[in-house]
Amino acid sequence: MTEEKPIPEEQKPDGSYTVFHGGLLKKKALTRRGIGFVSPGFIWSLIFLVIPCLSLFIVSFASRGDYGQIEWNFTIDNMRRLAGFGFFGWSADNLLIVWRSILVAVVTTFLCVVLSYPLAFFLASRPDKTRTIWLALLLIPFWTNLVIRTYAWFLALAPNMPLSLLLQNIGAIEPGQPLYPSTFAVYLGMVSMFLPFVALPLYTAVEKMDWALVEAAHDLYASRWRVFRHAILPQTMPGLSVGITLTLVPAMGMFVVPDMLGGSRYMLIGNLIQQQFGTSRDWPFGAALSLVLMLLTLSALMASRRKELKKAEA
Repeated sequence: MTEEKPIPEEQKPDGSYTVFHGGLLKKKALTRRGIGFVSPGFIWSLIFLVIPCLSLFIVSFASRGDYGQIEWNFTIDNMRRLAGFGFFGWSADNLLIVWRSILVAVVTTFLCVVLSYPLAFFLASRPDKTRTIWLALLLIPFWTNLVIRTYAWFLALAPNMPLSLLLQNIGAIEPGQPLYPSTFAVYLGMVSMFLPFVALPLYTAVEKMDWALVEAAHDLYASRWRVFRHAILPQTMPGLSVGITLTLVPAMGMFVVPDMLGGSRYMLIGNLIQQQFGTSRDWPFGAALSLVLMLLTLSALMASRRKELKKAEA
């Protein structure tokens, strides 16, 4: 039997004793410690999240001066311009850019998911001695700057490279023509960038799978699709949800890959924001575009969160 420790006591001037039952049980001490634990994260979020978002919201209703300076004449012209209403009437260009950004993000995420499932099963089935090597090969691109990786695609898609020569021989492209700028090059660069963000969470989920459920589905003569739908997908859903979130959200705001591999013909909302804060020096309109991108990001996160809550309740 363990010996119980005596409760600390303190003698008062009148000779009586006050028994201390621990500071955490006292409301004031508990409040002080709680504030101490919460304060660093709260201050960090306030400085690097709340204040910048509030600044973007305020600047989005300001006006651009003749020389690119911000004039605090509050107006909704930036929102109207975002909706397509400009000096020459209504145009759908900005709305098409937003729609194209969503489409590219969704297609990129879908392609990454399709490619990541076989890759995750391949990694999980490797022997322990070689699995680390395969994982390192998957992570090697992260050791190189994004711009350098994108420039590498210039070499891979050049006119004298095997893929371009193959397409030239079958008549898909003109002789001496590179594969960029093009939609194919944009998706190739986007998928190569975000593939590890889906493959690694899926690999973690596949590694922890209960293969008895898969064997049971095969014993019940389920088709391959039903085996995947009822035995594999539910077990890998946590990793899949993380991978989709890590891919869909940053893909909406990506501008380096579309700008370099898509050229001026493939403008996304990230490129438009970069243009407003860069060459155009139209910060109010860039702030309005940034708010739209933030709303799209939050919508994707809320939809993912709501789906997870529904599954948890079920």
